[in-house]
Amino acid sequence: MEISEDSKDLLQAHAELLNQAYSFMKSVALSVALDLRIADAIRNHGGAATLSQILAEIGISQCKLPGLRRLMRVLTMAGTFTIQPLEASSDRHEPVYKLTTVSRLFTSKNGGEDSPNISPMLNHVLNPFRDSVLSMGLTAWFRHDEPLGPCPFALMHGETMWEMSGRDDAVNASVNDAMAADTHFLMQIVLKECREIFHGIDSLVDVAGGVGGAASAIASAFPSLKCSVLDLPHVVAKAPSVSNVQFVAGDMFESIPPANAVFLKWILHDWGDDECIRILKNCKQAIPSKDAGGKVIIIDMVVGSKSSDVKLLETQVICDLDFMKIGGAERDEQEWKKIFLEAGFKDYTIMPVLGLRSIIVLYP
Repeated sequence: MEISEDSKDLLQAHAELLNQAYSFMKSVALSVALDLRIADAIRNHGGAATLSQILAEIGISQCKLPGLRRLMRVLTMAGTFTIQPLEASSDRHEPVYKLTTVSRLFTSKNGGEDSPNISPMLNHVLNPFRDSVLSMGLTAWFRHDEPLGPCPFALMHGETMWEMSGRDDAVNASVNDAMAADTHFLMQIVLKECREIFHGIDSLVDVAGGVGGAASAIASAFPSLKCSVLDLPHVVAKAPSVSNVQFVAGDMFESIPPANAVFLKWILHDWGDDECIRILKNCKQAIPSKDAGGKVIIIDMVVGSKSSDVKLLETQVICDLDFMKIGGAERDEQEWKKIFLEAGFKDYTIMPVLGLRSIIVLYP
């Protein structure tokens, strides 16, 4: 699928803007690395250590290994640490992380009394990022050793972001306005460049579709297509009247209204793997067979989908660390594939045509 140069320029500008907006997560990552003394842990292990060895050295539960992997992905992209290349003859599967000249500058005993250590300066500069709304208490979360404990946001606030949205009108409005703006930007490109993904279906349900921006755009482009939006009651209550779009108050974790196609725009990245599997199982129950035109259309990031674009990849991994704070994740193809198969889907197609994000079509 090829898209126009105008759309490519807009998507590149969008990626650049999000890179600037999310760049504070590199400071958050460095702050957490300092607080957990990750550089010292690697140095104490001879200058090279696996994630499991780092966790053992810093006294953090092994249940935090997936979170540490995501943190180290940001830090290696930033050049703070590096990954030791695998030798062809090696039977090692775990990546080994090594110090760089950058990280040697904040190890506590880097070669003796005269070796430079700028940790005090870094701690001073990074202090605003510690246990604040910027970090959502990521360091405290790493030290919280319950395998199924709350996400960093919930650990800090005592409730999830979605629970807060349900009781706080200002937070709910902020979330809805943000999603509506993103939808207005993206759906113009999707409906201009990728219309064929909606061909051959006569009904569609936009799951967690907010106040109906995407469904309204789809319904306007395809007047014969019956569109509906499923979202929580407090969201639907704020939805405007939209021609040819029906709003349904419900919960995607319970059930999804039947349709030829289910649409999920930037939804699954808000949730952990188990929740995504549960949502997709409900999607599968809502649609007919592939032969009858049933499919799930997902718009989300596929990390590394354009691995040659370093700036794009950096943006994807710093977004991932930010979404870890609310219990979500940005996933690579293998991580997506595992979820799709466990949810019972047999086939999928990934089209990396939307800049940071891709179109994924799932078939039962």
